[in-house]
Amino acid sequence: MVQNRFKAFRIEEINGHYQGSIKEMEFGVLNDNEVLVKVHYSSLNYKDALSASGNKGVTRNYPHTPGIDTVGIIEKSNSNLFTIGEKVIVTSYDLGMNTDGGFAEYVQVPSEWVVKLPEKMTMKEAMIYGTAGLTAGMSVLRLTELIKPEDGKIAVSGATGGVGALSVSILSKLGYSVVAITGKETERDYLNHLGAEEVLLRSEVENLDKKPLLKPLFAGAIDTVGGVILENIIKSTDSMGVVTCCGNVASPKLDLTVFPFILRGVTLIGIDSQNYPMKYRKIVWNKLAHEWKPKQLNDTCNEIKLEDVTQKIELMLKGKLKGRTVLTLAE
Repeated sequence: MVQNRFKAFRIEEINGHYQGSIKEMEFGVLNDNEVLVKVHYSSLNYKDALSASGNKGVTRNYPHTPGIDTVGIIEKSNSNLFTIGEKVIVTSYDLGMNTDGGFAEYVQVPSEWVVKLPEKMTMKEAMIYGTAGLTAGMSVLRLTELIKPEDGKIAVSGATGGVGALSVSILSKLGYSVVAITGKETERDYLNHLGAEEVLLRSEVENLDKKPLLKPLFAGAIDTVGGVILENIIKSTDSMGVVTCCGNVASPKLDLTVFPFILRGVTLIGIDSQNYPMKYRKIVWNKLAHEWKPKQLNDTCNEIKLEDVTQKIELMLKGKLKGRTVLTLAE
């Protein structure tokens, strides 16, 4: 039963500084086509860390509750799409950006943002995946439409991050030979455990020749970082290869000729996880629940409580978090 108030991790702007703390919140009025979800789990993403830091490109107005991922049970519904008691996932769209997000015991969202939790997927598993898993799944979906395991090696950049680690695990389960690219020399064993057959250091890829085309190394790739890494992956992709792109943590810029595209027929596919069409979201979530679910899924997860969020955000901003961080709000 819904109480009068609930707990949330709120970011406030105080004298030009942004700081987070646990606050008690009052429920708002549930509008038409909205649902109220009792949150069981959320997860920590880089976008949440940016929102918590006062990044106005992510969140315009404060106080604010971050959390772009959440999973839980419908507590109230003013929509004919969902009924009370259904287990549901909410990720991306505007959740946790300018709409209060999942770092709270309850979220109130438009029903159009909501997906039913697939059978054979637990709520915790849904948040181990989260937006990172959805993005990895979308990338794998588009890649596997055109590239088969027998076509050759698949590179995954940013391989120890959330999207990268899950991409490595899923591709490996599907029988692909995965080359993990990372800046962390100490994580070779971790990446091999996830299913990578080879590990390349970021510096090896960054320092490849400046030529407009390089020796073909990959049949395809999932890039999560952008910049020089993506440039050199594209230049090193074999004829009719496919590269997906979903991130820009290294750089949003590409310095390329058209030669990989017109001489080798390489395809570059952008992945927009925030507003990806719902029909594809449902396909990806169901595949993640069944044939794509990695055996090592829980190995990519660290579990925290609401009280731990500030510390984990600081570590994420310093690049010191590995895998997925899941926030537990209800057992």
